[in-house]
Amino acid sequence: MPDLIYIKCPGFPVILRIFVYMKIHIPNSAFIGNIESFLNHFNPDNETELYVTSNQSWISIHPLVVSMVVALAEEVNLKGGVITGENFNAKSRPYLLRMGLVKALNPNHGILIDEHESSGRFIPARKIETSQQLNQFITDMVPLLHTTPEQAYPIKYVMSELVRNVLEHSNSPFGAIVSAQYFAKSNRISIGVADRGIGIKAAMSASYATASDLDAILLAMRPGITGTTKKIGGTEYNAGAGLFFTKSIAKVSRDFFLVYSGDAFFKLHKTNVAKPVKLFANPNLDKANAKSLLPYWQGTAVGIDISMDINQDFQELLELIRQAYQLDVKRANNVKYKKPKFV
Repeated sequence: MPDLIYIKCPGFPVILRIFVYMKIHIPNSAFIGNIESFLNHFNPDNETELYVTSNQSWISIHPLVVSMVVALAEEVNLKGGVITGENFNAKSRPYLLRMGLVKALNPNHGILIDEHESSGRFIPARKIETSQQLNQFITDMVPLLHTTPEQAYPIKYVMSELVRNVLEHSNSPFGAIVSAQYFAKSNRISIGVADRGIGIKAAMSASYATASDLDAILLAMRPGITGTTKKIGGTEYNAGAGLFFTKSIAKVSRDFFLVYSGDAFFKLHKTNVAKPVKLFANPNLDKANAKSLLPYWQGTAVGIDISMDINQDFQELLELIRQAYQLDVKRANNVKYKKPKFV
């Protein structure tokens, strides 16, 4: 049973018992564009008791949502807690099974489905705790991109940066939870990464004093900013550029991007196809929502949608990322380099 808080109300002879637990609801639709409803139904209280409910008709959710729910389940299990909730009877239950969400919540669910080959379609939620596991995830992600090796490489590099930051700086007790899906109809790949570590504000605090979680998120998205040093340009291996390049990939493909940490998030909006794409080093200049006072997420969650309809802006960004990677190698070898310039 969930933890109890006992409250004696003045003037009443009875004592009220209030159940306190961490609760999350899986709605029928939860993608980056409409993520607010999902987040607003999240109750972060009591990290040893997770209560999960879901829409019982149909469910279509972003891999970010899958990764977040699985991360919560992983944390509760590590703490020896209890996971309870409704049975998953929705029409989309096979999808939730294949994405690894049901197994994380109820390992003994006893539901059998015909598991088709997932290569090129999706990557079920998986835990990444080592560099070897990260390399395997990057390898498994390539078929989802449905593109050339040259175009795939920068995307692989950026995803490696995101997960590597979790492994090196988040202090997450189980590393990162990642999942991905390819949507053939829209030729789009969606990726979600979630951890239950110290969060962006705490990670940045060693080098930067930020007043809020939102301030920390906005600072962390600036290229060259890293929580490990105040040195302009960050440390070697392009520390601090992961979120900036991830946001930029979403922007040039005219899709969504979201960072959620603590009580705040930054959500990049789609760029209108009739307008030119401009990359800003300052995220405050982007067309986006930046919100605070959300239910508190202990750790960091990042979601991205990438249209694989490669355009000229995308090609130019890929070249920029390739240049940045080459500069990383030069930094590591103490070779002089010229920094790429951002707006």
